[in-house]
Amino acid sequence: MDEFSLYVLDITMNSVRAGAQNIAITLREEGEWLDFSVQDDGCGMTEEQVARLHNPFFTTRKTRNVGLGIPFLTMLAEMTGGNVKITSVHESVSAEHGTKTAARFGRKHIDFIPLGDLVSTVTTLIQGSPQVNFTYDHHTEKGSVHLSCAELKAVLGDDISLAEPEILAWIEGYLKEQYAELV
Repeated sequence: MDEFSLYVLDITMNSVRAGAQNIAITLREEGEWLDFSVQDDGCGMTEEQVARLHNPFFTTRKTRNVGLGIPFLTMLAEMTGGNVKITSVHESVSAEHGTKTAARFGRKHIDFIPLGDLVSTVTTLIQGSPQVNFTYDHHTEKGSVHLSCAELKAVLGDDISLAEPEILAWIEGYLKEQYAELV
């Protein structure tokens, strides 16, 4: 993957597949670092599964025998002087289950890839899983971008899906306006 936004999509889709109802995506650019995290309330993973995540021949998916998202994310982070940390609590262990994937990247490093189209990534996630309460926060030294699906649903009510074309167009415009203010 040659854009960071594709890693955001890939890692977040793992949370969707884990049955998460609430997913928080956070990017924080501070100094030379970009900190990225995805935290969910999905089914979680066992300690054994977490230990095996960095193996490209391990996946919890039933449709294929490889899982390259975490190994590639780790490689990218480490190439830029950063790291990846994954913590998870399986639903069999606690009612407070879920997974947090956190990564740090040296954003000024020559190997750091462009951020890509984060707006399209967020709207694609919402379109594909409108029932999920995504929260998206991107903090930079110039300001922040924020979107909360729970807040939108509270205004729109239960009768209107966030996957409606007019709603997605509004979300896209809302995010683009916020990013334009950061320039």
